[in-house]
Amino acid sequence: MALSYEKKKKIIETFEKKTGDTGCPEVQIALCTARIFEISEHLKSHKNDVSSRRGLEGQRSARRRLLDYLKREDEDRYKTILSALELRR
Repeated sequence: MALSYEKKKKIIETFEKKTGDTGCPEVQIALCTARIFEISEHLKSHKNDVSSRRGLEGQRSARRRLLDYLKREDEDRYKTILSALELRR
């Protein structure tokens, strides 16, 4: 359940700081959020798919670590990404 090329490109263009910036925490958090959403939708119709459920937990953990890092480094950017992605914290 990988993200399509077009969807990934759109997310990167939305959150990048400069052209080609795929490593900044905002981009990584947005990509994790998109993957989490896709896996969650898959699990709604495939309740017994344990492998996907484990992948979902891994993505949630990765996003949590990135959010913790961003909050520690720059709280303004942290609040901006939370509101942009409509995440609760």
